[in-house]
Amino acid sequence: MKKSIFAALLMFVGTYSYSQYDPKALEILEAMSKKYKAIPTFEANITTGLVNESEGVKEEFKGKITVKGDKFKLLLDDQEIINNGTTVWTYLPSAKEVNIDNFDPGSDDVNPTKIFDMYKKGFKYLYIADKTEGGVVCEEIDLVPEKKDAQYFKIKMMIVKKDKSIQSWTMFDKAGNRFIYTITKFNPNIKLDDAFFTFDPKKYPGIEVIDLR
Repeated sequence: MKKSIFAALLMFVGTYSYSQYDPKALEILEAMSKKYKAIPTFEANITTGLVNESEGVKEEFKGKITVKGDKFKLLLDDQEIINNGTTVWTYLPSAKEVNIDNFDPGSDDVNPTKIFDMYKKGFKYLYIADKTEGGVVCEEIDLVPEKKDAQYFKIKMMIVKKDKSIQSWTMFDKAGNRFIYTITKFNPNIKLDDAFFTFDPKKYPGIEVIDLR
């Protein structure tokens, strides 16, 4: 189950019956996107969860995302995903292996550098209501992928009304799963060298390198 949570973070497509292009939703999303585009680097602590009420599943994990432009590093309990804008490394410490692949910016995969702009291509959007989450008043927006033959049918974004920051987002699939991502801490404008977004296997003696390029 844990693996599927983070796979959901990186890929989703779908459809939804009442989808539309809502001017109010667009205005909110544009303000949110503008806010984050003005921040060249940031680090965020994220709590991720999987809920399936019919199967009695409720799981929660913690992670950290660091972003600089189109580069990111995602640190999880059991793996690290590093993307320097050209190459993607997936490091599995317990297995002592790293998978290396090319990054395809034109793919359907969604990475943390795209989360603020994902509504601009392939999605419809709808403002639902103002709602308090975690003691903060948020604007609830549904994003609906335009593809109809998909596993995920909706993404719900909670955007803080006061400053247009992202409080959380939830992905819904057709199996009744909800993948929930909540930003618990956000540090903008941190100093980062590009070398931070690379993985050097030589620093990990005995590691198996699986090159998929």
